[in-house]
Amino acid sequence: MELIQKAFWFFIAIGILVPIHEWGHYRVARACGVKVLRFSVGFGRVLWSRVDRRGTEFAISAVPLGGYVRMLGMGDEPVAAHERDQAFKNRPVRQRAAILAAGPAANWVLAILLFTVVAWIGSEQPKALLGTPPSASLAERAGLHAGDWVRAVSSDGQQWEDVQSLIDLQDAVARAQAVGEGLHLSVTDAHGHASRSVRLETERMAGRAPDAKRSNEIGLVPLAEPLIPQVVAGGPGAAAGLLAGDRVLTIDGQAVPDAGFLLDVVRRAHDGEQPRAMVWRVERAGQVVELNPMPRLVESAGQRIGRLDIGLSPPELVFVSYGPIDGLWRGVQQCWGMATTMVKLIGRILIGEASVKNFSGPLTIADYAGKSAQAGLSPFLNFLATISMSLAVLNLLPLPMLDGGHLMYYLFEGISGRPLSEWWQQQLQRAGLLILMLMMALALSNDVARYAGWH
Repeated sequence: MELIQKAFWFFIAIGILVPIHEWGHYRVARACGVKVLRFSVGFGRVLWSRVDRRGTEFAISAVPLGGYVRMLGMGDEPVAAHERDQAFKNRPVRQRAAILAAGPAANWVLAILLFTVVAWIGSEQPKALLGTPPSASLAERAGLHAGDWVRAVSSDGQQWEDVQSLIDLQDAVARAQAVGEGLHLSVTDAHGHASRSVRLETERMAGRAPDAKRSNEIGLVPLAEPLIPQVVAGGPGAAAGLLAGDRVLTIDGQAVPDAGFLLDVVRRAHDGEQPRAMVWRVERAGQVVELNPMPRLVESAGQRIGRLDIGLSPPELVFVSYGPIDGLWRGVQQCWGMATTMVKLIGRILIGEASVKNFSGPLTIADYAGKSAQAGLSPFLNFLATISMSLAVLNLLPLPMLDGGHLMYYLFEGISGRPLSEWWQQQLQRAGLLILMLMMALALSNDVARYAGWH
């Protein structure tokens, strides 16, 4: 059932984003006087179609993994004399370039609008109030402590960007880490006093693919009380006698200040391949009880960690929303930041400074589609905006078969005054198809590896 739900929301996302992309091509083609023969959502056999008064066939096709706009004069088919002015290949180069660029532009505009709507709606998010960082994490090396409240971030320590929540902070860290830059944090105590600046050495993890191990090594965990709201039946925590509502006071004689400290101790409670029993003192109904839980060991992101199968107390939440102008500006900023980060990351992958594990395929996208839809309207809209922005950037890459590759042809034509020869176009198309197939195979293999636990 869960798989069906993920597939359903994946196709909903594709069904929204692909037509928007193709609509961009379609509208600008119409504006430039080019005749559009077919606007199809999906590929393959046509399941339903309707022809409008201008002769454009609007179709829904059998394979719902894309779409296309077919224009007169885009292929080798003959063009009637009376329709030559409406043929794509006979329009000025600036118009052909505008038609090709309109698809990614439509995705870009959609992403801005969706991010803006999410900012206007607002949502409850974890406060950027930090708990005890894991041992040897970047947060611990930077001198961050439980109770630190991150108020702003900066790439250079000069221009600062306000942090509204932990999600803002995590996004900023992910961008800095992806492009190999450090990140300055403006921090106060939990009451907003005693301001100071620290530097998170995110450049140490440049180009690392996102996974649980990377998150733990960065170490930005929210502050939460060391309470246990839930104990999974049959798990090692239940076997040790832990009960929902227990407050953990000490572990092996060390005071437990927050849930982050507790989680880190449990993860490290093993000697090689053997779990290690701990001595816990918990407060239960006004009484202090001593227990000896022993975690089970699991493989997570290539390392062994301990787990007790217990829930932890949730962090403090804040409601984050923006006004009309601020929300729109935030939408623009999010899109621009995402685009620049993606371009820099792709560049680092090409020169070997970032992992190819950063590529994700349809399985990962479907997984996020399902999870975001279950989380609510704002998370799903945020997911759609992210994928729409990714489509915009990827389609502008200078690869034949993509819009960006054709734009390179038109740039050459505009500079040289003559179109690229048919022979060169054919060779570049073959090379582009091979590159795209390799990228798709890599993305799919990364998906499989993530689900199998190999990454």
